[in-house]
Amino acid sequence: MAEGAAPPEAGDDLPAHSPWWRNWKIMLLLWGAMGGLVWLGLHYHVDRSVIAGSVVAIGLVSNAFAWLLGLIALVPVIGPIVVKVLTIGFIWLLNALGYLVSYIAIRRGYSKDVLTYRGLTVALIIGIVIGFVVGRIV
Repeated sequence: MAEGAAPPEAGDDLPAHSPWWRNWKIMLLLWGAMGGLVWLGLHYHVDRSVIAGSVVAIGLVSNAFAWLLGLIALVPVIGPIVVKVLTIGFIWLLNALGYLVSYIAIRRGYSKDVLTYRGLTVALIIGIVIGFVVGRIV
């Protein structure tokens, strides 16, 4: 040991504990609990908007969605591409616009047209995703 150097302390060689939201065991348990509670809610006929709101609130507070995206990104080649596609703001904007137009059209009595429009929107989004994935691989 060199002169003037501090002696090694007992805990220096141990890695620091990561926060609970970075622990995969806790996150896997959290996702299992959320899935179980969703199943119970659907089984006991709880309002679907309450179930969806609860999952979104728990997922945002606990960083569960970010953990799930990180897990998807671990899949070689296709995982990072899927994560990039899911986080593209254009897809989110297109979906939000679709919900707004659907709401207005249903209120005016065009429910059949809304089904056609939503089907075309889903087809467009799937086409964009497939084109993006194929473009990145090739």
